[in-house]
Amino acid sequence: MKIRELEIKNFGKLHEKKVVPGEGVHLIYGENESGKTTLHTFIRAMLFGLERGRGRAALNDTFSRYEPWENPNYYAGAMTFECGGKTFRLERNFDKYSKKAVLFCEDDGEELSVEDGDLEMILMGLTASNYEDTLFIGQLHAKTSQALASELKNYATNYYVAGDSELDLAGALDRLRTKKKEVDREIREKLQEKQKKRERIEQEASYVWRDIHVLETELEDVKDELLKRREREQEKSKTENKGIIDELRPPKWRIHPIEILIIVAGIIAAFVLISRPWNFLLSIIIGLAGGIYIWNRLKDGKRKQKTEPEIMLEEISSEEELASIEKLTWEQEHLEGDLKEKRVQYDNLREELEDMNELGEDFAKYDRRRAALTLAEKRLEEISRDMRGQMSSDLNHLASEIISELTDGKYTRLYVDEELHMSVVTEGRRVPMEQVSQGTLEQIYFAFRMAVSSLLHEEEYPVILDDTFVFYDEPRLKRTLKWLADHKQQVIIFTCQKREEELLRELGIPYTKTEFISI
Repeated sequence: MKIRELEIKNFGKLHEKKVVPGEGVHLIYGENESGKTTLHTFIRAMLFGLERGRGRAALNDTFSRYEPWENPNYYAGAMTFECGGKTFRLERNFDKYSKKAVLFCEDDGEELSVEDGDLEMILMGLTASNYEDTLFIGQLHAKTSQALASELKNYATNYYVAGDSELDLAGALDRLRTKKKEVDREIREKLQEKQKKRERIEQEASYVWRDIHVLETELEDVKDELLKRREREQEKSKTENKGIIDELRPPKWRIHPIEILIIVAGIIAAFVLISRPWNFLLSIIIGLAGGIYIWNRLKDGKRKQKTEPEIMLEEISSEEELASIEKLTWEQEHLEGDLKEKRVQYDNLREELEDMNELGEDFAKYDRRRAALTLAEKRLEEISRDMRGQMSSDLNHLASEIISELTDGKYTRLYVDEELHMSVVTEGRRVPMEQVSQGTLEQIYFAFRMAVSSLLHEEEYPVILDDTFVFYDEPRLKRTLKWLADHKQQVIIFTCQKREEELLRELGIPYTKTEFISI
């Protein structure tokens, strides 16, 4: 990719200004407050857009800082760039009320859509964070962000495993983990559903058991009452067979006079009609028997007065008593039928609970799916770890070549671990980056950024340096400028000093220049 033209229509302090970066090294010179940082911010905004923050964040965000000084409602610009052998023009309006982006190919006039990702496709996935960690180096900002570590890990897995950096195996690993979480969630939901069903069945079984207990109690009461009714019926049957005298006797009389006359007549008849001495004996026996009968009758007359319920029961007719017995019998049969049904229902519920204690086929399928996902995740992690090691070796090799050239062989090796902690080798001794000078540290980060850029980006992008060489002495800066001229097709250097231009002339490196005048 090469930037052919920057047209700042209205952006920050810049208004209706054009910059045409040339091939190779292009210097943008200007004193402080002349608009160099504004121009770089404009380049970034054209490539990746400019979003306004929300709430309090909007007060000091990039959108607000670079709102045009004049006519803030007209907040726009355009960029012409070459990528993939074609020339494109990108126009953006950053204004919050009329925000839009227009992208088209100048070679064939084809209109493209920024919203649909055509610009991202042209830039081959270059992101704002990746751009700031590799291609752009600001003053005192040579150190990369930790996000680059994740980007490198992802790239290593994708490219070295599949041979295609556009594949997203790290994303696949995330999807596997998401799938496993979904399976775990489904298992939890199934278990919760099963537990709710178990609790519902257990509650229903407790209700059925309570009904069984109530029915057993009611049935026992009916049986007892039926037994009493039948006994009472038998007693009434015996009462119906009482003698004629009992029927004739007035209710209030303890003994009827006729009964006394019959006893006396019996004694006299026995004494007169039976011969002696048997008549005396028989008369005595009849007299004793009559006395005992009269005594029992008199005693029976003194019985305790009956209660109202007993009187009511005695008043029940035999037909009513028989009907009550039949009703109790029917109730007993009905209760026995209900009790049998409840016991069968209770047994079925108990069997269902026992079946729920065993894991079904659904849970077996979930276990197999989870095991497969876990195995795939483990295998991808192993592959990713191995490939990161291979990528680390290639990255260290590229970075070592660059640092050796930048330091004229003083540092021959540059090592970078997965957490982006770096160390260099000099005279056979490994030195952590914390022990080197600030100038050397800046070169280490520069070498690392350029190595990462070569490794991550298939398309070569412009390198943008904003007062990057503050801590570089003259020999370091010479070697760095020479390396950039030899290895990069477009380098844009923002500077407020004259020494970059002087050294480029001294080295015979061709360059173009745009000068900003302080406002």
